[in-house]
This record gives sequence, structure tokens and C-alpha cells, in this order.
Amino acid sequence: MQAPCEHEDTSLLLQPLFEGEDYGAAAADGTPCPSVSVARNNPAKRDCLVVAVLCFGNLVNFIDWFIVPGILLDIQKYFGLSDGKTGLLQTVFTLCYMLAAPIFGYLGDRYNRKIILGAGIFFWSGVTLGSSFITESHYRIFVLSRGLVGIGSASYSTIAPTIIADLFEEGRRTTALSIFYIFIPVGSGCGYMLAASMAKSTGDWHWAFRVTPCMGGLALLLLILLVPHKIQRKTAAHRALSISGMIGRADEKPDIHRTTKTTWCQDVGSLVKNCSFVCSSLGLTAMAFVTGALGMWMPLFLYRAQVVQGLVPPCLQDSCNSSNSLIFGGITIGTGIVGIIAGAEAARRLRKINNKADPLICASSMFISALCLYIALMVAQTNILSTFVSDNLQNVFWHPRENEKGEEEIFIAFGELFLSVNWAVVTDILLYVVTPRRQSTAIALQILVSHLLGDAGSPYLVGVISNAVQARNSPSLQWSFRSMQYSFVTCAFVGVFGGGFFLLTSFYVEEDRKEAQRL
Repeated sequence: MQAPCEHEDTSLLLQPLFEGEDYGAAAADGTPCPSVSVARNNPAKRDCLVVAVLCFGNLVNFIDWFIVPGILLDIQKYFGLSDGKTGLLQTVFTLCYMLAAPIFGYLGDRYNRKIILGAGIFFWSGVTLGSSFITESHYRIFVLSRGLVGIGSASYSTIAPTIIADLFEEGRRTTALSIFYIFIPVGSGCGYMLAASMAKSTGDWHWAFRVTPCMGGLALLLLILLVPHKIQRKTAAHRALSISGMIGRADEKPDIHRTTKTTWCQDVGSLVKNCSFVCSSLGLTAMAFVTGALGMWMPLFLYRAQVVQGLVPPCLQDSCNSSNSLIFGGITIGTGIVGIIAGAEAARRLRKINNKADPLICASSMFISALCLYIALMVAQTNILSTFVSDNLQNVFWHPRENEKGEEEIFIAFGELFLSVNWAVVTDILLYVVTPRRQSTAIALQILVSHLLGDAGSPYLVGVISNAVQARNSPSLQWSFRSMQYSFVTCAFVGVFGGGFFLLTSFYVEEDRKEAQRL
């Protein structure tokens, strides 16, 4: 029975649509309710404003996510933490994020998504602000606060993309979602840079946790004023959307809707037998492992390398040198944007001449990224790009030998670039090797596995290995650096395994694609 439509005046300047009683995603039967156009409003501009607001919220979300890595040295010194306990901060955050995401996905399908988004922003901003007042004797409370921020972040990352997807038809929807996801690397890089800048300018790292709540408050205000209370899906039929432009329509295959319904366990069983899905998911897990470890530890690793070379003194004062966070933040922003765009474009072009192009692109990128990371680790003790550090910029002109110290950051940048190439392409692989009626389950499983076995544990594992190496040697600045260097080698080998899994995907992708089209 069709749900009745009710018309209500929300009195919002930018809400030209009046929708039905569905408070989550579009109604299950896809029957649209009548809409009323308000002459003074432009629906296209309204939709663009909504996307802009949600992109700003996503920016704030990932800034909050990467504040801790940006001032990791200060936090470690303040609480007196070992590398293992330091890595636990990001692990707890990711675990809470991972476990909360399916819950918010369930709530977003059934209740008002705008209210859930607003509550999530308010919650994580409030917890972030509160964590800035935690004293050095309450480390466990600080860890708990990071877990709570992860829960709030999960509400936004899970629900905001569904609102954007409901606002646009297929072609524009691809562009809108791509823009939304671009703010993941941008927000991550800004998190490093904002945290480092605030710690340097104020002399107190706590202020880094007091800026983003203000940005969260602005995001909440814009959400309340500019995002409609209810969003009606523009199209009734199911669409399988790909970031790099491949769109499969369920209504082009009438038999899809007549297929016998299957249980969740049957869907999972079918996905486990899908070799392309399994191998590409394991490749994605390797990517998450490497990016999680790099994101948490790389600024601190660069600092220890500089200390060993005598480029910077050991941190003895209250506020430590944060220039490496600024460097790594800029690298993350640039390589993230370029990598995502380049990966999508390469997939579009090469797919025309090779049906196995997508997994081969992913495999090649992972192998190159692992090689670049390994080289960066090996040259770290003798080569640091001091020209990236603003305080030493003049040394480029006065000390020519400093120009030779550029290999590490260059290789780190290339390593991140080739990692970023794969994000859009991996999404494509899933969407065309899995039948549309199982894609939601497939995406949920892929997210769960990639976080659980990837970035949820890698920061902690790197810290534990570093602790173990230091424990077997006499305490020194040299072994403080080498312990982190040796633990990072794990990421290079995991990257090689990831490339191998994508290479295996290329052997099955054509057969699995045909099988998905038949179902």
C-alpha cells in the first residue's frame, strides 16, 4: 500500500520540495510524492548549496580525524606515552568508527537523516572540545574521548553521501559524490596543518582541539538553515553508481526485481564465492593498513629522522617542532586530489582497450607505492628534504649540499600518490562484479573487513613493533628512529601483498563481471 504524502511548509528559504512521510532514504516502493516548486527558489542552486554544506561538514569531520597525528609528538610527551600506547589512540578511534557505522546506516534508512547528522556533528564537536581540558593524569579518558569522536564521525560519513545521492540524477550524482569524497584527503591534510599551526602559534597543543568545535558549530548551523528536513530521491529505480563514471541501472534488467529474495547469510555466502570481490577487498584492506600507519606515524618518523641527522634538536620544551605535520599535511592534500582524479581518468581510458584494466591499475599502483615507501625508509637516516621546512628554506641557496637531501619526502609523496590512485577504481570493481541486489551488503562487508584488518590495527601494530625493538636495545635517539624505521617496513611488505591480491583479481574479473550481469 502506498504511503500517503503530506505537504508541510518548512519555512526554509532553500526548500522547494515537499516530501512524504519517509524520514530516511527514499520510500521502499520508490513512489515519489507530489512536489511543489517555490517560484523564488532555484532547485538546482538549492541542491548545490546542500552539497556545499555537506562537503564542508566532511572537511570538518576529517580535520577532527587527523588532529591527533598532527600533534602526536606533543601528545606523546604530555602523557608520557610509549609508541604502543600512542598508536592505541588512532586504533580506538577507528574501531569505534567501524562498529558504529552499520548502526547509523540502519538508523539513516528509517529515521530523519538531517537530525542524525546534526546530532552527530554536535556530539563529536562537544567531545573534541571537552578533550582539550583533559590533564596528563587522565590518559584513559583521552583515549575514550577519541573513541567517542569516532562514533560521531561515523554518523556523518555513513549518512551524508546518501543525501547527496538522492539529490541528483545519475550523471550529476557521480560528480557530486566525487567532489564530496575529494574532501577526505583535503580534510586529512588540513587536520595535520591546523593542529601543527595552532600548537606552534599558541605554544599549547590543546588549542588544536578548540578550533574544530567552532568549525563544527558553523557546519551545524549551515545544516539547520540550508539542508531540507526531508530529501526525496530523484529516481525511483535502483541505480548502481560508480565514482569513475560506470553506472549500471537495475531497471535495464527487469528480471532483477523478479528474483527470489535471499537472506543475508545467502548473500554473504555468494559474495565469499566471488573471487574478484574477495581479492579486491583484501587489496583494499592492505591499502587501508598502509594509509592508517602512514597517517598516524609519518610526521613523528620524519621528526626522529631529522633529530638523528642533527637538523633539529630533541624536543625538550612544552611545544615541539611541528613543521613535519605541515609538510605531510600538504603532501596528503596534493597527492589525494591528484591521485583520485588520475585514477578515475586512467580507468576510463584504459578500460576501453583492456577489460582487466581496473585491477591491473590497482596492482601496479600498489607495487609502485610499496617500492617508494621502502626507498623512503631506507634513505631516511641520511636524506631529509630540508627545503620543505620553512625554517631551513634559505639553506637551499647557501648550502648546495642540502639540495641532495630530498629523496625521502619525494618518495613518500609518490607513495601516497599511487595509493590514492586506487580509491575510485576499487569502488568500480565492486560495483560491476557484484549483482545490484547484493551491492549494499558487499559494500558493508568491504568496509568492515578493510577497517578491521587494515587501519584499525596498523597504527597500534607499528607502535608495538617499535616498542619491542627499543626494548631490545639501549635507549638512544638512534634506536628511537631505527625502531620506527623497522616497524614501517611492515607497511611496505603489506603493500606488496595488496598488489598481489589486485593482480589475482585480474584473473577473475571478466568472468565475475559476466556472472553479475546474468543475475
